[in-house]
Amino acid sequence: MQNINTVSILEKLISYPTVSKDANIELIYYIADLIKCDRVKPKIIKNEEKTKANLFAYIGPQKSDGIMLSGHTDVVPVDGQNWEKPPFKCTYDNGLFYGRGTADMKGFVASAVNAFIKAKTLNLQKPLYLALSYDEEVGCIGVRSLIDLIKGLKFKPEMCIVGEPTLMSIATGHKGKTALRAECEGVEAHSALAPKGTNAIHLACDLISEIRDLQNEISQNGVKDYDYDIPYTTLHVGRISGGVVLNIVPNYAAVDFEIRNLAEDKPSAILSELKTKISKLLEKVRNKAPNANIKINITNQYPGLNTNINSEIVSFVSSLTGKNKTIKVAFGTEGGLFDEKLAIPTVVCGPGSMDQGHKPDEFVSEDQLILCDQMLETLLHRLS
Repeated sequence: MQNINTVSILEKLISYPTVSKDANIELIYYIADLIKCDRVKPKIIKNEEKTKANLFAYIGPQKSDGIMLSGHTDVVPVDGQNWEKPPFKCTYDNGLFYGRGTADMKGFVASAVNAFIKAKTLNLQKPLYLALSYDEEVGCIGVRSLIDLIKGLKFKPEMCIVGEPTLMSIATGHKGKTALRAECEGVEAHSALAPKGTNAIHLACDLISEIRDLQNEISQNGVKDYDYDIPYTTLHVGRISGGVVLNIVPNYAAVDFEIRNLAEDKPSAILSELKTKISKLLEKVRNKAPNANIKINITNQYPGLNTNINSEIVSFVSSLTGKNKTIKVAFGTEGGLFDEKLAIPTVVCGPGSMDQGHKPDEFVSEDQLILCDQMLETLLHRLS
Protein backbone atom coordinates (compact mmCIF):
# COMPACT_ATOMS: atom_id res chain seq x y z
CA MET A 1 0.00 0.00 0.00
CA GLN A 2 1.23 3.50 -0.83
CA ASN A 3 2.22 5.84 1.97
CA ILE A 4 -0.99 7.48 3.22
CA ASN A 5 -0.66 11.15 4.11
CA THR A 6 -2.65 14.35 3.72
CA VAL A 7 -1.39 15.01 0.19
CA SER A 8 -2.08 11.49 -1.09
CA ILE A 9 -5.58 11.64 0.40
CA LEU A 10 -6.16 15.09 -1.12
CA GLU A 11 -5.10 13.83 -4.55
CA LYS A 12 -7.68 11.06 -4.32
CA LEU A 13 -10.44 13.35 -2.99
CA ILE A 14 -9.96 15.85 -5.84
CA SER A 15 -10.28 13.01 -8.38
CA TYR A 16 -13.91 12.50 -7.29
CA PRO A 17 -16.02 15.17 -9.13
CA THR A 18 -18.43 15.61 -6.22
CA VAL A 19 -20.31 18.64 -7.56
CA SER A 20 -23.44 19.11 -5.44
CA LYS A 21 -25.77 18.01 -8.26
CA ASP A 22 -23.84 14.73 -8.60
CA ALA A 23 -23.04 11.76 -6.36
CA ASN A 24 -20.45 11.68 -3.57
CA ILE A 25 -20.97 8.07 -2.51
CA GLU A 26 -17.70 6.72 -3.96
CA LEU A 27 -15.70 9.35 -2.07
CA ILE A 28 -17.51 8.44 1.16
CA TYR A 29 -16.77 4.73 0.68
CA TYR A 30 -13.10 5.59 -0.01
CA ILE A 31 -12.83 7.48 3.29
CA ALA A 32 -14.74 4.79 5.20
CA ASP A 33 -12.31 2.15 3.93
CA LEU A 34 -9.35 4.27 5.05
CA ILE A 35 -10.52 4.78 8.62
CA LYS A 36 -12.38 1.59 9.49
CA CYS A 37 -10.82 -0.97 11.85
CA ASP A 38 -11.83 -3.02 14.88
CA ARG A 39 -12.23 0.18 16.91
CA VAL A 40 -13.79 2.33 14.17
CA LYS A 41 -17.13 1.50 12.57
CA PRO A 42 -18.00 4.43 10.27
CA LYS A 43 -21.70 5.18 9.95
CA ILE A 44 -22.81 6.05 6.41
CA ILE A 45 -26.12 7.94 6.15
CA LYS A 46 -27.40 7.85 2.58
CA ASN A 47 -29.95 10.02 0.82
CA GLU A 48 -33.14 8.40 -0.55
CA GLU A 49 -31.57 7.83 -3.96
CA LYS A 50 -28.50 6.15 -2.37
CA THR A 51 -26.26 8.42 -4.48
CA LYS A 52 -25.06 10.71 -1.68
CA ALA A 53 -24.11 10.17 1.91
CA ASN A 54 -22.80 11.63 5.13
CA LEU A 55 -20.12 9.88 7.14
CA PHE A 56 -19.84 9.85 10.92
CA ALA A 57 -17.15 8.07 12.90
CA TYR A 58 -15.48 8.26 16.28
CA ILE A 59 -12.51 6.67 18.00
CA GLY A 60 -11.67 6.63 21.69
CA PRO A 61 -13.74 6.27 24.86
CA GLN A 62 -17.52 6.44 24.55
CA LYS A 63 -18.27 9.54 26.58
CA SER A 64 -19.50 13.09 25.98
CA ASP A 65 -16.11 14.66 25.55
CA GLY A 66 -13.51 15.25 22.88
CA ILE A 67 -13.72 17.13 19.62
CA MET A 68 -15.44 16.72 16.28
CA LEU A 69 -13.78 17.60 12.96
CA SER A 70 -16.45 18.58 10.45
CA GLY A 71 -16.36 19.22 6.72
CA HIS A 72 -18.40 18.92 3.54
CA THR A 73 -17.49 16.71 0.61
CA ASP A 74 -19.39 18.48 -2.19
CA VAL A 75 -17.93 21.19 -4.43
CA VAL A 76 -19.37 23.87 -6.68
CA PRO A 77 -19.54 23.40 -10.47
CA VAL A 78 -16.75 24.27 -12.90
CA ASP A 79 -19.14 24.91 -15.82
CA GLY A 80 -18.41 28.12 -17.70
CA GLN A 81 -15.11 28.70 -15.87
CA ASN A 82 -11.80 29.03 -17.69
CA TRP A 83 -9.46 26.60 -15.93
CA GLU A 84 -5.82 26.33 -16.92
CA LYS A 85 -5.29 23.36 -14.58
CA PRO A 86 -7.47 20.21 -14.75
CA PRO A 87 -10.21 20.82 -12.13
CA PHE A 88 -10.58 17.21 -11.02
CA LYS A 89 -6.91 16.31 -10.83
CA CYS A 90 -4.77 17.58 -7.97
CA THR A 91 -1.88 19.44 -9.60
CA TYR A 92 1.14 20.64 -7.60
CA ASP A 93 2.89 23.74 -8.93
CA ASN A 94 5.29 26.06 -7.10
CA GLY A 95 4.03 25.36 -3.60
CA LEU A 96 0.33 25.27 -4.50
CA PHE A 97 -2.11 22.37 -4.92
CA TYR A 98 -4.67 23.15 -7.64
CA GLY A 99 -8.07 21.54 -8.20
CA ARG A 100 -11.75 22.07 -7.50
CA GLY A 101 -12.26 21.80 -3.77
CA THR A 102 -8.63 22.11 -2.71
CA ALA A 103 -9.47 25.17 -0.60
CA ASP A 104 -13.22 24.64 -0.18
CA MET A 105 -12.72 22.27 1.53
CA LYS A 106 -11.11 18.96 0.64
CA GLY A 107 -7.76 20.20 1.94
CA PHE A 108 -9.13 20.16 5.48
CA VAL A 109 -11.02 16.91 4.89
CA ALA A 110 -7.78 15.24 3.76
CA SER A 111 -5.93 16.48 6.84
CA ALA A 112 -8.78 15.42 9.15
CA VAL A 113 -8.94 11.91 7.62
CA ASN A 114 -5.16 11.62 7.95
CA ALA A 115 -5.40 12.62 11.62
CA PHE A 116 -8.14 10.05 12.16
CA ILE A 117 -5.96 7.32 10.62
CA LYS A 118 -3.14 8.29 13.01
CA ALA A 119 -5.58 8.20 15.93
CA LYS A 120 -6.08 4.46 15.30
CA THR A 121 -2.53 3.86 16.56
CA LEU A 122 -3.02 5.90 19.76
CA ASN A 123 -4.64 5.26 23.10
CA LEU A 124 -6.95 8.28 23.19
CA GLN A 125 -8.23 9.44 26.57
CA LYS A 126 -10.84 11.62 24.89
CA PRO A 127 -12.75 10.73 21.71
CA LEU A 128 -12.08 12.11 18.25
CA TYR A 129 -15.07 12.43 15.89
CA LEU A 130 -15.22 12.85 12.12
CA ALA A 131 -18.34 14.30 10.50
CA LEU A 132 -18.49 14.65 6.70
CA SER A 133 -21.58 15.86 4.89
CA TYR A 134 -23.01 16.30 1.40
CA ASP A 135 -24.88 19.19 -0.26
CA GLU A 136 -23.43 21.89 2.00
CA GLU A 137 -22.88 24.16 -1.00
CA VAL A 138 -26.61 24.25 -1.72
CA GLY A 139 -27.72 25.18 1.78
CA CYS A 140 -26.32 22.76 4.38
CA ILE A 141 -28.91 20.19 3.29
CA GLY A 142 -27.17 16.86 3.79
CA VAL A 143 -25.89 17.52 7.29
CA ARG A 144 -29.44 17.48 8.72
CA SER A 145 -29.61 13.67 8.78
CA LEU A 146 -26.15 13.55 10.34
CA ILE A 147 -27.36 15.87 13.09
CA ASP A 148 -30.32 13.53 13.69
CA LEU A 149 -27.87 10.64 14.11
CA ILE A 150 -25.75 12.56 16.65
CA LYS A 151 -28.90 13.52 18.57
CA GLY A 152 -29.63 9.81 19.03
CA LEU A 153 -26.20 8.97 20.47
CA LYS A 154 -25.73 8.29 24.17
CA PHE A 155 -22.76 10.64 24.05
CA LYS A 156 -21.74 13.56 21.84
CA PRO A 157 -18.70 15.75 21.13
CA GLU A 158 -17.86 18.48 23.61
CA MET A 159 -16.62 20.83 20.87
CA CYS A 160 -16.38 21.09 17.08
CA ILE A 161 -14.00 22.51 14.48
CA VAL A 162 -15.53 23.15 11.05
CA GLY A 163 -12.59 23.23 8.64
CA GLU A 164 -13.75 25.77 6.07
CA PRO A 165 -10.85 27.88 4.72
CA THR A 166 -9.85 30.67 7.12
CA LEU A 167 -6.07 30.71 6.54
CA MET A 168 -5.99 28.79 9.84
CA SER A 169 -7.41 31.76 11.74
CA ILE A 170 -10.14 31.01 14.28
CA ALA A 171 -13.55 32.23 13.13
CA THR A 172 -16.15 32.51 15.87
CA GLY A 173 -19.03 33.71 13.73
CA HIS A 174 -20.81 33.78 10.40
CA LYS A 175 -24.15 35.10 9.26
CA GLY A 176 -27.30 33.02 8.98
CA LYS A 177 -28.97 32.50 5.60
CA THR A 178 -32.60 32.33 4.56
CA ALA A 179 -33.29 31.50 0.91
CA LEU A 180 -36.72 32.51 -0.39
CA ARG A 181 -38.82 32.35 -3.53
CA ALA A 182 -41.47 34.94 -4.30
CA GLU A 183 -44.17 33.83 -6.77
CA CYS A 184 -45.77 36.79 -8.47
CA GLU A 185 -49.22 36.18 -9.98
CA GLY A 186 -50.65 38.57 -12.56
CA VAL A 187 -53.23 38.46 -15.35
CA GLU A 188 -52.26 37.57 -18.91
CA ALA A 189 -53.31 39.62 -21.95
CA HIS A 190 -52.26 40.24 -25.55
CA SER A 191 -49.30 42.57 -25.48
CA ALA A 192 -51.12 44.92 -27.90
CA LEU A 193 -53.58 45.40 -25.05
CA ALA A 194 -50.97 45.28 -22.30
CA PRO A 195 -52.67 47.79 -19.95
CA LYS A 196 -55.67 45.44 -19.70
CA GLY A 197 -53.46 42.76 -18.13
CA THR A 198 -51.39 42.73 -14.96
CA ASN A 199 -47.77 42.02 -15.77
CA ALA A 200 -46.29 39.52 -13.29
CA ILE A 201 -42.76 40.58 -14.26
CA HIS A 202 -43.64 44.17 -13.42
CA LEU A 203 -44.97 42.91 -10.07
CA ALA A 204 -41.64 41.13 -9.56
CA CYS A 205 -39.76 44.35 -10.33
CA ASP A 206 -41.90 46.24 -7.80
CA LEU A 207 -41.05 43.57 -5.24
CA ILE A 208 -37.34 43.86 -6.02
CA SER A 209 -37.60 47.61 -5.53
CA GLU A 210 -39.06 47.01 -2.07
CA ILE A 211 -36.25 44.55 -1.27
CA ARG A 212 -33.67 47.12 -2.32
CA ASP A 213 -35.33 49.82 -0.22
CA LEU A 214 -35.34 47.52 2.80
CA GLN A 215 -31.67 46.73 2.22
CA ASN A 216 -30.81 50.43 2.11
CA GLU A 217 -32.73 50.99 5.32
CA ILE A 218 -30.87 48.16 7.09
CA SER A 219 -27.46 49.26 5.81
CA GLN A 220 -28.02 52.82 7.04
CA ASN A 221 -29.92 52.30 10.29
CA GLY A 222 -29.61 48.62 11.20
CA VAL A 223 -27.38 46.76 13.66
CA LYS A 224 -23.67 46.70 12.76
CA ASP A 225 -20.98 44.13 13.50
CA TYR A 226 -17.65 45.41 12.22
CA ASP A 227 -15.97 42.02 12.59
CA TYR A 228 -17.54 41.30 9.18
CA ASP A 229 -16.42 42.76 5.83
CA ILE A 230 -20.08 43.71 5.28
CA PRO A 231 -21.05 44.74 8.80
CA TYR A 232 -24.85 44.55 8.41
CA THR A 233 -27.55 42.10 7.36
CA THR A 234 -27.91 41.83 3.59
CA LEU A 235 -30.76 41.12 1.19
CA HIS A 236 -29.86 39.96 -2.32
CA VAL A 237 -31.89 39.00 -5.39
CA GLY A 238 -30.13 36.23 -7.31
CA ARG A 239 -32.60 35.12 -9.96
CA ILE A 240 -35.76 36.25 -11.73
CA SER A 241 -37.79 34.23 -14.23
CA GLY A 242 -41.08 34.70 -16.01
CA GLY A 243 -42.86 35.11 -19.29
CA VAL A 244 -43.41 32.80 -22.25
CA VAL A 245 -43.22 34.93 -25.41
CA LEU A 246 -42.91 38.64 -26.02
CA ASN A 247 -46.50 39.22 -27.20
CA ILE A 248 -48.16 37.83 -24.07
CA VAL A 249 -48.40 39.83 -20.88
CA PRO A 250 -47.01 37.27 -18.38
CA ASN A 251 -49.25 35.99 -15.60
CA TYR A 252 -46.40 34.51 -13.55
CA ALA A 253 -42.89 35.42 -12.46
CA ALA A 254 -40.62 34.06 -9.75
CA VAL A 255 -37.95 35.89 -7.78
CA ASP A 256 -35.30 34.00 -5.79
CA PHE A 257 -33.71 36.09 -3.04
CA GLU A 258 -31.90 35.65 0.24
CA ILE A 259 -31.37 37.21 3.64
CA ARG A 260 -27.92 36.85 5.26
CA ASN A 261 -28.45 38.03 8.79
CA LEU A 262 -26.31 39.05 11.71
CA ALA A 263 -26.98 37.17 14.94
CA GLU A 264 -28.77 40.25 16.30
CA ASP A 265 -31.26 40.34 13.39
CA LYS A 266 -34.11 37.85 13.03
CA PRO A 267 -34.95 36.81 9.46
CA SER A 268 -38.59 36.38 10.50
CA ALA A 269 -38.80 40.03 11.54
CA ILE A 270 -37.20 41.19 8.27
CA LEU A 271 -39.58 38.99 6.28
CA SER A 272 -42.55 40.33 8.24
CA GLU A 273 -41.51 43.89 7.39
CA LEU A 274 -41.16 42.97 3.72
CA LYS A 275 -44.62 41.36 3.71
CA THR A 276 -46.10 44.58 5.10
CA LYS A 277 -44.57 46.46 2.18
CA ILE A 278 -45.93 43.83 -0.24
CA SER A 279 -49.44 44.19 1.19
CA LYS A 280 -49.40 47.92 0.45
CA LEU A 281 -48.07 47.24 -3.04
CA LEU A 282 -50.86 44.72 -3.74
CA GLU A 283 -53.57 47.08 -2.48
CA LYS A 284 -52.92 49.34 -5.47
CA VAL A 285 -52.74 46.49 -7.99
CA ARG A 286 -55.89 44.71 -6.81
CA ASN A 287 -58.07 47.67 -7.73
CA LYS A 288 -57.66 46.45 -11.30
CA ALA A 289 -56.74 42.79 -10.75
CA PRO A 290 -58.33 41.33 -7.59
CA ASN A 291 -56.49 37.99 -8.00
CA ALA A 292 -53.02 39.48 -8.30
CA ASN A 293 -50.74 38.16 -5.60
CA ILE A 294 -47.19 37.71 -4.33
CA LYS A 295 -46.56 34.56 -2.32
CA ILE A 296 -43.25 34.07 -0.47
CA ASN A 297 -41.93 30.67 0.58
CA ILE A 298 -38.72 29.82 2.44
CA THR A 299 -36.80 27.29 0.33
CA ASN A 300 -33.85 26.79 2.68
CA GLN A 301 -32.56 28.18 5.95
CA TYR A 302 -29.66 27.74 8.32
CA PRO A 303 -28.68 29.73 11.40
CA GLY A 304 -25.63 31.89 11.89
CA LEU A 305 -22.80 31.13 14.28
CA ASN A 306 -21.90 33.48 17.10
CA THR A 307 -19.52 31.73 19.51
CA ASN A 308 -18.36 33.77 22.50
CA ILE A 309 -14.70 34.70 22.07
CA ASN A 310 -14.13 33.87 25.76
CA SER A 311 -15.54 30.35 25.47
CA GLU A 312 -13.57 27.16 26.09
CA ILE A 313 -13.62 26.10 22.41
CA VAL A 314 -11.88 29.35 21.39
CA SER A 315 -9.13 29.04 24.00
CA PHE A 316 -8.72 25.33 23.20
CA VAL A 317 -8.29 25.85 19.45
CA SER A 318 -6.04 28.84 20.13
CA SER A 319 -3.80 26.49 22.07
CA LEU A 320 -3.67 24.21 19.01
CA THR A 321 -2.90 26.92 16.45
CA GLY A 322 -0.94 29.40 18.55
CA LYS A 323 -3.24 32.19 17.34
CA ASN A 324 -5.16 34.36 19.79
CA LYS A 325 -6.94 36.72 17.40
CA THR A 326 -10.40 35.69 16.20
CA ILE A 327 -12.30 36.65 13.05
CA LYS A 328 -15.77 36.28 11.54
CA VAL A 329 -16.42 35.02 8.01
CA ALA A 330 -18.91 36.05 5.35
CA PHE A 331 -19.81 32.54 4.17
CA GLY A 332 -22.09 30.10 5.99
CA THR A 333 -21.25 26.69 7.45
CA GLU A 334 -22.92 23.79 9.25
CA GLY A 335 -21.42 25.22 12.46
CA GLY A 336 -24.53 27.23 13.26
CA LEU A 337 -26.63 24.06 13.06
CA PHE A 338 -24.29 22.14 15.38
CA ASP A 339 -24.53 24.98 17.87
CA GLU A 340 -28.31 25.44 17.58
CA LYS A 341 -29.48 21.82 17.19
CA LEU A 342 -26.87 19.98 19.26
CA ALA A 343 -25.56 22.67 21.64
CA ILE A 344 -21.99 21.83 20.57
CA PRO A 345 -19.73 24.92 20.82
CA THR A 346 -18.14 25.42 17.40
CA VAL A 347 -15.50 27.46 15.62
CA VAL A 348 -14.42 27.55 11.98
CA CYS A 349 -10.74 26.98 11.25
CA GLY A 350 -9.16 25.46 8.17
CA PRO A 351 -6.43 25.73 5.53
CA GLY A 352 -6.62 27.97 2.49
CA SER A 353 -8.66 31.06 1.72
CA MET A 354 -12.20 31.48 0.42
CA ASP A 355 -10.68 34.07 -1.92
CA GLN A 356 -9.73 31.01 -4.01
CA GLY A 357 -12.99 29.12 -3.43
CA HIS A 358 -15.55 28.83 -6.25
CA LYS A 359 -13.05 30.25 -8.78
CA PRO A 360 -11.16 28.68 -11.70
CA ASP A 361 -7.75 27.28 -10.75
CA GLU A 362 -8.76 27.00 -7.11
CA PHE A 363 -5.79 26.16 -4.88
CA VAL A 364 -4.55 25.58 -1.37
CA SER A 365 -0.92 26.16 -0.47
CA GLU A 366 1.41 23.49 0.81
CA ASP A 367 2.23 25.76 3.77
CA GLN A 368 -1.44 25.93 4.75
CA LEU A 369 -1.81 22.14 4.66
CA ILE A 370 1.30 21.80 6.85
CA LEU A 371 -0.18 24.24 9.38
CA CYS A 372 -3.44 22.26 9.43
CA ASP A 373 -1.57 18.98 9.89
CA GLN A 374 0.38 20.53 12.75
CA MET A 375 -2.83 21.73 14.43
CA LEU A 376 -4.36 18.25 14.22
CA GLU A 377 -1.12 16.59 15.40
CA THR A 378 -1.28 18.82 18.49
CA LEU A 379 -4.95 17.89 18.88
CA LEU A 380 -4.12 14.18 18.86
CA HIS A 381 -1.44 14.77 21.49
CA ARG A 382 -3.98 16.63 23.67
CA LEU A 383 -6.61 13.90 23.27
CA SER A 384 -4.03 11.28 24.25
